[in-house]
Amino acid sequence: MPKVPAKRRKTASEPAEPPVRTLTLTVSRVLRPNQQKRRHRVVEAAMELAATGGYEAVNMREVSARSRVSLGTVYRYFSSKDHLLAEALVRWGGELGDRLRERRPRGRTAAARVAEVFERMSRGVAQKPELGIALTRALLSGDPGAFANRDGLAAMMREWLDIAIADEKVRNREVVVEALELLCFASMIELATGQRSAAQVGEQLQRVARVVLAPRSG
Repeated sequence: MPKVPAKRRKTASEPAEPPVRTLTLTVSRVLRPNQQKRRHRVVEAAMELAATGGYEAVNMREVSARSRVSLGTVYRYFSSKDHLLAEALVRWGGELGDRLRERRPRGRTAAARVAEVFERMSRGVAQKPELGIALTRALLSGDPGAFANRDGLAAMMREWLDIAIADEKVRNREVVVEALELLCFASMIELATGQRSAAQVGEQLQRVARVVLAPRSG
C-alpha cells in the first residue's frame, strides 16, 4: 500500500496565507406589479410585528404567515430580518415625506420649518416607540443587507430637510444638511439604545436645528 506523504509544516520564516475575502453584492431588479404588492405586504407585516412586540417579535416565519407570502419568496426579497427591517425604516420615513409634501411646514424661517419637521418625526416615533427602536436596531446590526439601506435613509432625511428649507438661502447649505442628517441619525441611536425618549429626541433635534440654521438663514 503506497504511503501518504505527511503534510509539511510551515516554518516561522514562511509568510502566512492571505485571508480569504468575501464580497457581498446587493442586486436590484425590477419587480412586476404582483411582486411589488407581495413585497409591500411583507414589509407591512414586519412593521406590524415590530410595532406590537419590538425587534424580538419579528422573525421571518411569522412575517411569512402574516403577509401570506411564502417563506422562500420572503427570503428572495430580503436576505435577513435586519435587511427587511431596514427597508421598513426607509418606508416609514418615506411616509413622513409624503405627509410633508401634502402639508408643508409653515414656519417663517428655515430654522422654524426644520424644527417642525423634527417635531413631527418625533411625534410619529412617540406613537409607535417599539417600531422606531426595532427599525433603528436593524440598521445598526452590521448586516450587509441592512447596511445597503443607509443610502436610502440618508436620501430620505435629505428630502425632509429640502422640503423644510425650500428656496431659502442658507450659507453652506450642503454642509448644514449633512450635519443635520448626522444629528438625526445619532438621535435615533440614542433612542434605540434607551438613552433618550422619543420626546427628548424631538426636543434635542428642534433645539439644535434652530441654533444651526438661525444665523445662516436670510
